Amino acid sequence: MAYVELILLQRVEKLGQMGEKVKVKPGYARNYLLPQKKAIRANKDNLARFEAQRAQLEALNLKRREEAERVAERVGGLSVVIIRQAGEAGSLYGSVSSRDISDACGPAGLTIDRSQVVLDHPIKTLGVRSVRVMLHPEVSIQVGVNVARSKEEAEKQARGERLASNQDDDDDEAEMTAEEMLDAEAAADAA
Repeated sequence: MAYVELILLQRVEKLGQMGEKVKVKPGYARNYLLPQKKAIRANKDNLARFEAQRAQLEALNLKRREEAERVAERVGGLSVVIIRQAGEAGSLYGSVSSRDISDACGPAGLTIDRSQVVLDHPIKTLGVRSVRVMLHPEVSIQVGVNVARSKEEAEKQARGERLASNQDDDDDEAEMTAEEMLDAEAAADAA
């Protein structure tokens, strides 16, 4: 398979730093790097234009990174609560996606786009998780996401309390009853 050679205009995670020439598959270049203006094709004209603008691009990148670092200091330790309906076992009816997390961060003082939320898989269970948010290609923060059925349940989860469901209580009673039955059978056999 033929690869496409590109010049990176900004740092791309797991690929390279600004100004590096990289070889990538055509689909990755065509569908992601080029439309997002993260890279340009590596030909003579583009290489000359990049070298002429390199200092300006690096200064702009440095300014954006410093802004992202200031925001990261300001909102460090941010935690958001997302209320969802869930079954007794804690499985959500639906899921929490990166869009839900970005929407929840807005009222908490952090305005981000859903593409900045790094979420490998949608969240499908209740609980507290740490999610990475990319403020800049070189700056990321951890945001606590507390998924609960109600505000009261979210407060309990935040304190670290275990949420016992009615089903767990019933299971404990059933186990105790089974033990008592075994003891009664053993006593009857002994007599």
